[in-house]
Amino acid sequence: MADERRAGTADVPGPDLRPSARARLASAGRRLAGRIPAPWGFVLAVFVGSKIVLSLVGVLVLTAWDGVPGAPPADETMMRVQQDRISSHRWVSLWFAWDSFLYDHLARLPLDRPWKDFGFPLLYPFLARPVAPLLGGHTAWALLLVANVALLFQLWFAYRLGARLLGDEDPGDGRRAVRYLLLLPTAFLFQAALTESLFVCLALAAFWYAEQRRWLVVGIVGYFLAMSRSVGFVVVIPLALVLLRQHGWRLNPGSLPRYVREGWPLLLVPAGWLTFMAFCRWQSGDWFAYQHAQEKGWGIKVQNPLGVAGSALVGDNSANALRVWIAVAMLAVAAVGLRRRADWPYLVYTVIVVLVPLSMGPPVYKSLLRYLLAAFPVALVLARWARRPGLDGWLTAGLALLQGALFAVWLTYWTHLII
Repeated sequence: MADERRAGTADVPGPDLRPSARARLASAGRRLAGRIPAPWGFVLAVFVGSKIVLSLVGVLVLTAWDGVPGAPPADETMMRVQQDRISSHRWVSLWFAWDSFLYDHLARLPLDRPWKDFGFPLLYPFLARPVAPLLGGHTAWALLLVANVALLFQLWFAYRLGARLLGDEDPGDGRRAVRYLLLLPTAFLFQAALTESLFVCLALAAFWYAEQRRWLVVGIVGYFLAMSRSVGFVVVIPLALVLLRQHGWRLNPGSLPRYVREGWPLLLVPAGWLTFMAFCRWQSGDWFAYQHAQEKGWGIKVQNPLGVAGSALVGDNSANALRVWIAVAMLAVAAVGLRRRADWPYLVYTVIVVLVPLSMGPPVYKSLLRYLLAAFPVALVLARWARRPGLDGWLTAGLALLQGALFAVWLTYWTHLII
């Protein structure tokens, strides 16, 4: 009888605790998510997701391209060797290309000796200096970390600014702004050891705080923006237009004291570039050492940007024409989507960051698609248009295919098509 009772008991299923465990786990997940401020949860998910997808695609493309005749081209063999020196893991090394190694050189130069390299603004490589000791002295890894931290904050500012400028009529406005920023044709460069993510992060932050009327913060952010890239100090113009718009576009003697009282921190923006010029003067005796280094090293001379663009469009180099046509398309999108008076500061900003690189002359063609990433208002226009039923999917798919093609080209054969 005892054996029968034990057998009977063994046959009777006990209580299933798995649903309860799953419920507790889901509840804990909801509590954890509730403690993360709303934009950060989405921003972190997008950041991690894009990093995984692009790294996976990059490794697969490089692996598939192994052994293909003519790859890599002879003029890019040296870059491949430099990538291997940084890391044997392709999912790390693929994010370094050409200028990355120059930034690494600047990050390692001793400061107690005369400085001789003036071809690049110094904010990005100097930010890597205090980070490198935490990574065992690897300045290249520090550069990559700085770029990706900047990308993370860039997405946060894109979410906030996008939601504000799009009117916050739809709770998805901020999310679409982030998505379309990452869908710009060469947005994969935001993840690379380059200055793109840092510059766009600072530009977005400057406009976000300008919209909040926190002009002292704008000035401080703008100071570093100007130290990150030469075009940065010109951003003072559209930032001043934000201030002008906030006061009804009034331009009269009576409004001048108010503009001075509120907007004086904007003087810090050009002061950032003047700081770099002073560094050049201190180290070389030449205020314009940067300009002279650009002219000598890359043959850059200030020219009419429209003439430079026109020469590419009518020339026989199809790659140059493609780059400039993409620039024209971005200007057209900005002109149509930012024609409202309230959006004029962002239209002026877009025109500046597109035309200033073209003013550098034909040598800019190779890097034009990289420089166009600074035109973040284009992403906001696309996010606004994507509110229309059915258009969001087509825009997303089209831009994803274009970026995927350019990413594959950048990785496998024509790195210089983009950078």
